[in-house]
Amino acid sequence: MDEPAEIGRRVQRMRAERGWTQRALAEPAYTSAYISTLESGKVRPSETALRFLAGRLGTSYEELATGRPAHLATELRLALTDAQQTLATGAAAEAAVRYRRLLAEAERLGLGAERAEALLGLGDCALEAGELPDAIGHFEAAERLLADEPLPRRARPIRGRAVAHLLAGELRYACYLLESAIDELNAGGLGDPEALVLLYAAVISPYIDMGAHARAAHAAELALALAPQVADPALVAGMHRQVARTFLTAGRPAEADASLAKAQAIYQQLRLRTDLAHCHWMRGYVQAQNGDLVAAEAELRTARDMLAARRAALYAAQVEVELADVLRRLGRCEEAAELLSGLLELGDSHGAVHAGGAHRLLGLMAEERGEAESAEEHYVQALTLLERSGAGGDLADLCRLLGDLLRRTGRTEAALDAYRTGLGHRAAPGTTTLGPAPASPLRR
Repeated sequence: MDEPAEIGRRVQRMRAERGWTQRALAEPAYTSAYISTLESGKVRPSETALRFLAGRLGTSYEELATGRPAHLATELRLALTDAQQTLATGAAAEAAVRYRRLLAEAERLGLGAERAEALLGLGDCALEAGELPDAIGHFEAAERLLADEPLPRRARPIRGRAVAHLLAGELRYACYLLESAIDELNAGGLGDPEALVLLYAAVISPYIDMGAHARAAHAAELALALAPQVADPALVAGMHRQVARTFLTAGRPAEADASLAKAQAIYQQLRLRTDLAHCHWMRGYVQAQNGDLVAAEAELRTARDMLAARRAALYAAQVEVELADVLRRLGRCEEAAELLSGLLELGDSHGAVHAGGAHRLLGLMAEERGEAESAEEHYVQALTLLERSGAGGDLADLCRLLGDLLRRTGRTEAALDAYRTGLGHRAAPGTTTLGPAPASPLRR
């Protein structure tokens, strides 16, 4: 809302254009003296008073309060919706151009909510492109703009920041961001179903990667219970995609696949191509964990091609790590090595977990060629990356591989150190990024 003097001049101008007296404008709710005081800028009108006057003057509350014609804000919001649809269909670069233009327009018009929406869109575009520092910056800027809004309105930028940190391999910090928001929502009685489903679904992956299986299952249970209260079908589909991992971790692959099928059906109906690619990716992961390598290869190649076509570089690179693992297990090591060599040129830009996975695979293939020294170098690099990320299942699996290699080469003490490092973590179905699902421990 503008300053009282500006609002007063605006009311006076509109009244004069209509040839009305102050009494004619004021009646029946107010007095001519109040209108005189308002027009002189000596009082800040309430929202109720401005809405009454806007109705009398045949204009909008927004135009009277800010001087901006209402249609400008409406047109901007429609354009933001179009940009969101462009991003959802996979054209991230085109969507980013639109969002930048709309951000500049929202800033020119002083529209805070629309600025925040444009920044959220730019953050999502940066995630697709693998530009994680830029994504974090956009989400933080959106959160600052929404600082005075209720927490449910800030759930999207918080979730966006958490996903960016998760993709960078910073699992603990991602969990911290999401847990803090969930706790605040529940403690403050602000249990907005859509905000909670968004946050519960987002926290499942880092929980599983860190070995917090019970927490992941609980988050999935709460999200599923809230889902009937959520009107956004894309949000429900995203939840089903994440919940599938908890079913896999619990040894229920058929239910995991059914959950992914629900998500896939919604994405196909809404024509959300990037999200549909993620469904193919997750189905490939489930099949790889269950040893159905031919089907896994087909799903992962589909996901990789869809993401690469949309220039989603970060996600495409991560899929290629998992595809290389499937190719190695199928005995096609040369193809796997070719994929991985290209990935290593990207450095750690595809996240610590998948970068660690690439080194783990190269270590395995070096072992198979009898190159113990090269294998050890890759395992140690993978260990450094995974320790930084806190990915429990992958750490346990890697420490076993490194320990076995060191033991075979006669370095018993070093092998014991590697095994001890792995003892603090547990690998279970659905918790390792690569390889078949670890066998369940024997029960007596």
